[in-house]
Amino acid sequence: MKYCSKCGKEIHDDAVVCTHCGCSVKGGSVINHEEDAPSTGFAVLGFFIPIIGLILWLIWKDKTPLKAKSVGQGALIGFCVSFAFFIISMIGTCAAIGSIGSYYYD
Repeated sequence: MKYCSKCGKEIHDDAVVCTHCGCSVKGGSVINHEEDAPSTGFAVLGFFIPIIGLILWLIWKDKTPLKAKSVGQGALIGFCVSFAFFIISMIGTCAAIGSIGSYYYD
């Protein structure tokens, strides 16, 4: 039993090309499924520190695509949440400054 190094899907042992993504699996480009499993711990790390998640995704994307996908998703979600909090805090800050300014100039 072997898995495609590009998409992580299971393929036949004698396959030369992945039937799911079309990637060539000839010449040792298959991965061991025991080494490549989604990791919740790395996904949480990527969520809280998105730059680490991005770096790990770049390192693992070819060797262990399932693990790379989980850490990449964690990093993407962490970045989006951080950005949303930033926008909300900026809106709140602008509203607070505007209300203070109107207090002094009325």
